[in-house]
Amino acid sequence: MARRAPGPGGEGEIRDAEVTTVGVDELVVTFVTEPGVEVATRLGEVEVSTAGPHHVVRFGGLAPGVELPLRVGDHEPEVPYLPASVTTLERPRGRLLATLATVNDVHFGETECGKLGTEPEVGPVLTAEPGEAPYPRTMSLAAAAEIDALDPQAVVAKGDLTSAGTEEEYAEFLAVYGRFGARLHHVRGNHDAMLDPELALNGAPFVTTVGGVTLAVVDTVTPGTDRGCLPRPQLLWLDDVAAATSGPVLVFGHHHLWNLHADPDRETRKERYFGISPDDSEELARLVRRHENVVGYFAGHTHRNRVRRYDEVRNVPFVEVACVKDYPGAWAEYRVYESGFTQVVHRIAVPEALDWTERTRHMFAGLYRDYALGSLEERCFTVTW
Repeated sequence: MARRAPGPGGEGEIRDAEVTTVGVDELVVTFVTEPGVEVATRLGEVEVSTAGPHHVVRFGGLAPGVELPLRVGDHEPEVPYLPASVTTLERPRGRLLATLATVNDVHFGETECGKLGTEPEVGPVLTAEPGEAPYPRTMSLAAAAEIDALDPQAVVAKGDLTSAGTEEEYAEFLAVYGRFGARLHHVRGNHDAMLDPELALNGAPFVTTVGGVTLAVVDTVTPGTDRGCLPRPQLLWLDDVAAATSGPVLVFGHHHLWNLHADPDRETRKERYFGISPDDSEELARLVRRHENVVGYFAGHTHRNRVRRYDEVRNVPFVEVACVKDYPGAWAEYRVYESGFTQVVHRIAVPEALDWTERTRHMFAGLYRDYALGSLEERCFTVTW
């Protein structure tokens, strides 16, 4: 029999309540209680009851651009994770052109989570429990099933498909995500080039087009290191791609952009920066500024949700999306319209995945949640043109 949640500190205390997803017409809240504890969550005039331990509360059929009060049981609002009200995303005008999904940092073959390579490790370092499936497989199987239910026209895997760059790990990636057939488009990350500099390169850079939307996939890997680059031949290629179409161009790669406003640290940091090198980042920014149809750059690598925008680059979003393999356990959905697009980051929501990501949220001395989750505005947003 379900039990109602009492106040803070009781047997049914609500823990780690988060608005994980806000879209044009949906909102998702997740939180944890003891098993069997029932909690009523209210959004506007609608109330949904769920039972623990892992609560996934979904509200659908919402109107775009509407602010609604939110209440999870008797839990007090906790900004920024659980605000007292949430506004649904605005829907760009015009016809829906394409629906896309992305994953990154799936790390097939990894067995220890939370290692930084320091001595001693910050900790905690976590592994799958005896009898559990390997956690990269658990997380990716669940992500692939959720994406399949969305039925997107394209799925882009943005690198670090493997942990050690072995053929066996790459084959496991292909076995899980191969369900998408010709809709799957992938490129390597730095982990994939540790043994074989050609593994998972997959012909990058390359272009695919869906619904009049151009997806340009670039290779940002410097084999043998964690550092990124975007060499001149690829920049020239991307320049030609943007010039050849008047429709929107979305660019995907593994590594993230250098902070264009970090000049004071440039000389001391540029040789060890683990994203796209400063010089190449600035060239990419100049290219985006020249071509108004390049509407976003989307990366992984950092295992966090973050967006950088710059006035001098038309406020185009340079996006990082958190990893599939651990907290929060994320994949991203894009809906591209005639006048803009939406990004919505989803938390993988099957019980086995939630159990693992709840364990991993406390990695790195408890700092991982703040680092990885990012603000709601960096996970879910609308861009118009």
